[in-house]
Amino acid sequence: MTSKNVDRRTFIKDLGLGSVAVGAGSLTSCRLSSTDAEKASKDADQPVLQIGENIAVANTEYGKVKGFIMRGVYTFLGIPYGADTGGENRFMPPRKREPWEGIRPAVFYGNSAPQSIYDRSATSYGAFIDHWNYDEVSEDCLTINIWTNGLADDGKRPVILWLHGGGYSNGNGIEQDGYHGENIARYGNVVYCSINHRLGAFGFSDLSAAGEKYKESGNVGLLDMIAALEWIRDNIANFGGDPANVTIIGQSGGGSKVCLLAASPRAKGLIHKGVALSGSTIAGADRTYSRKLGEYIMREGKVTPYTIDKLHKIPWQEYLEIANTAARKLREEQTDPNAVRRGFAPVADGEILPEGTFFEAPLNNSPNIPMLFCTTFHEQSPSRTDAAVENISFDSVVEKITPRFGEHSLAIVEAYKKNFPDAKPVEILAFISSNRQSVVRSATAKLKQNAPVWMAWFGWCPPLFDGRMRAFHCLDISFWFLNTDLMITHSGGGEKPRALSRKMADALLSFARNGDPNSASLPLWPPFTEKNGETMILNDICEVKNDPDGKARQSLPT
Repeated sequence: MTSKNVDRRTFIKDLGLGSVAVGAGSLTSCRLSSTDAEKASKDADQPVLQIGENIAVANTEYGKVKGFIMRGVYTFLGIPYGADTGGENRFMPPRKREPWEGIRPAVFYGNSAPQSIYDRSATSYGAFIDHWNYDEVSEDCLTINIWTNGLADDGKRPVILWLHGGGYSNGNGIEQDGYHGENIARYGNVVYCSINHRLGAFGFSDLSAAGEKYKESGNVGLLDMIAALEWIRDNIANFGGDPANVTIIGQSGGGSKVCLLAASPRAKGLIHKGVALSGSTIAGADRTYSRKLGEYIMREGKVTPYTIDKLHKIPWQEYLEIANTAARKLREEQTDPNAVRRGFAPVADGEILPEGTFFEAPLNNSPNIPMLFCTTFHEQSPSRTDAAVENISFDSVVEKITPRFGEHSLAIVEAYKKNFPDAKPVEILAFISSNRQSVVRSATAKLKQNAPVWMAWFGWCPPLFDGRMRAFHCLDISFWFLNTDLMITHSGGGEKPRALSRKMADALLSFARNGDPNSASLPLWPPFTEKNGETMILNDICEVKNDPDGKARQSLPT
């Protein structure tokens, strides 16, 4: 990888995209009670939105907050879980917020962390498809959003915490409408949360060479996530949640964040299950590299370990430019041919993150939680917005993958053609570019612990762009959370994606409750093993296959 910020686009390229059920349980176990359903029916003619001085008021450790009730779901947006990270707090671990007096409104999303925002121009297909949600950008960004069916009612609902994608340098907790929590909270009677935290150069600038004060600077973005989990532990019961049952789920960079937290001793006891979608990792950033990048930053910013505090005082835009320029210069000057995804990323410091391969440390040093991994068939669909690529030949596929795979390219294409005989050349290109080598490696590494692992592969294709979008990176998010009609520019909307979404939501809710995704909505889903590679195919027809691309994947260089 390159020494640039690790955003969603670089992230998916660098990933290589990369006991049997304990009782299925009934669907009703994941839904609101019949009494609640009857009440909802009786209230059908009531206002959709309720907001007022004594509506949706909840306690937190910093003071009371006031949200609103939308279609029966209590909603709180932008609640602070930590202090402003600007000024003297820049590069420092997250700190507690000062308590406030009175009741603080929590009715709109919090600030996005400093970052370079994706193109949102009128000509951007990315903006059309994903319609990025960004408002204020600020270092005062440590906020949490909550959707729940009850407040301080001893409901002990499972808690689901969403960790957004965008690599380690972009995104926010409501970046896409598919991240919205109202539908899954209502349907599953869970407490759904999403957070913002520091990203990129603000979350992962390793300035530890400047002295003890900065020893954790390379991981403060990860420490933000842990602070949010601590806030959940201490406050979520006020929102009807169970702090002893927290499932973390993330996609792309968020999937890797799930793996980071699952490996971090600091997260032990704070998380109880993990779901990594279209992103995973089994190692933190190399400390030697991250410290060198920090030295380049100090050089570019014209500071020394004695004057580094100057970097606290400049506007965040200026610091971002300094850090990105430093990363670019280091990339241009590095000579290591194996320096893949490098840039601003969580650091394997031996304390917050283990050194070496994750999940190999003694079990008492990490959370050791059940995990579910999922990727999509065509993480990178090359013809998604480029119709000219749709009808390429197999020779063109070989040509296109040669810069990456060299002399192995022809054999790889032949292996994938044999494994997927009905696939078009452009689909073979997508399968190879999106190969499952990385996720299988991550799931296999997790098996070294004694908690179970499950694997899924999402293959549903929307009809949009003349069918060229296929099962692309990010598509499955809205399916897990019952948001296919909200994220209509991904799914196309309608009953067909809605039907699969219900099956996937039931699996997620079962996993959040019991650590096992089996439900009556899907066929029996056995845990993943290294020997068989059991994988649930998520499509119009859902079925379990053993290592469905295994023979093709064997052709890839390790």
